[in-house]
Amino acid sequence: MKRTKIKDILRNDATNYQVNVKGWVRSFRNNQFIALNDGSCMGNIQVVISLDTDAEIVKQINNGASVSVDGTVIASMGKGQKVEVKADQITIMGVCDPEQFPLQLKNKPSLEYLREIAHLRFRTNTFGAVFRVRHTLAYAVHKFFNDRGFVYLHTPIITASDAEGAGEMFRVSTLPPDNPPRNEDGTINYKEDFFGRCTNLTVSGQLEAELGAMAFSEVYTFGPTFRAENSNTARHLAEFWMIEPEVAFNDITDNMDLAEDFIRYIIGYAMEHNREDLEFLAQRLADEEKQKPLNERSELGLIEKLEFVLNNKFERITYTEAIQILRDSPAYKKKKFQYDVTWGIDMQSEHERYLVEKHFKKPVIVTGYPKDIKAFYMRMNDDGKTVAAMDILAPGIGEIVGGSQREERLDMLTKRMEEMHIPAEEMFWYLDTRRFGTVPHAGFGLGFERMVLFVTGMTNIRDVIPFPRTPKNAEF
Repeated sequence: MKRTKIKDILRNDATNYQVNVKGWVRSFRNNQFIALNDGSCMGNIQVVISLDTDAEIVKQINNGASVSVDGTVIASMGKGQKVEVKADQITIMGVCDPEQFPLQLKNKPSLEYLREIAHLRFRTNTFGAVFRVRHTLAYAVHKFFNDRGFVYLHTPIITASDAEGAGEMFRVSTLPPDNPPRNEDGTINYKEDFFGRCTNLTVSGQLEAELGAMAFSEVYTFGPTFRAENSNTARHLAEFWMIEPEVAFNDITDNMDLAEDFIRYIIGYAMEHNREDLEFLAQRLADEEKQKPLNERSELGLIEKLEFVLNNKFERITYTEAIQILRDSPAYKKKKFQYDVTWGIDMQSEHERYLVEKHFKKPVIVTGYPKDIKAFYMRMNDDGKTVAAMDILAPGIGEIVGGSQREERLDMLTKRMEEMHIPAEEMFWYLDTRRFGTVPHAGFGLGFERMVLFVTGMTNIRDVIPFPRTPKNAEF
């Protein structure tokens, strides 16, 4: 008999039909009632087995064991469920030693512990919900851009350029690490390497996406990116996924409009298709909030926060206005900020969250950043001090989107590259797009894990990617 998913049984009130269900045992009580889950939804189906079931089979029905059940869907007499499966035949597919199985219902494991057993944490309600939501958000990303005529561009993971200019990149090499070939001056001779030059894992697909935009008008990338930043915080990963649209003929205002529409769309899509998961995560977050002092509790629950984003236009201010708001704030005057606030700083998370959570109490788009703290490719404003950059700040995590109108003027771009010591000869291919039919264009990058963090209400970015890569950690 063909397997029926548990979600399809639970969403259908029909009874008195034959099914085959397969899944993992969540609990087994009174040697008769199995709570079975197959990952298709949050809920379990109750399987009722006969009291005269073979004792050897009963002995193997433990938490974590996998079973196949042929039976009949019947109306349930128990509370909290409309239907259950009366088992006609049960087969043990995979045994599980209850003494060694790390996930036990009676001992609620901490998130820290679950990170140590990331290969098994998918089986918990929390991570089942998180990764079903992650899947839906990823699908919504592609649907949003596809429905608007964007071309999905696969940009390289191995690159010789540093799009951000940060220099924190992972090197890709086949040279022997203990004895690499060297030049006469002692430096490593990368001409002997696989690609004939020094190459790294990419930090962004943006520069290549710009090339695509100069032909297709509207493109986007969605792929893994890497940053060798030795940062062990709840907000940083060494491997993460980025969504980066690039649109020809767009200016900074068009860019803000696209980003705001995009964020609203994917949040709304998740709320429509993963309501059960989000309500579970909302209750989990509410329970956590109760453990905090009153003055540290969030004003909005998870569902309310997401609905607030959907129902309110994002506030738009300039960087100069943001700095003035921060300097006029009670928090600044009472010296509650850890970092100082002066024009020209790269705002810290505490500053961004103050603007969003305390001052405006909604998402904020900040534009017109000082040129000295932004990348070479951002379009210079007429004041000569700021660039046409934009960051979207969200409650709980601060910056969630960073973007800009790109510098399409060849003379301005080359001047900026000279100022930042970026060798033009190595970037000839990028400059060619300004030589041959240049047009105004704009784009942004959204860190996918930060979006998942925001939508699920989780507080550590390591809990929204299946297998986190962080300093000193590359397990699984």
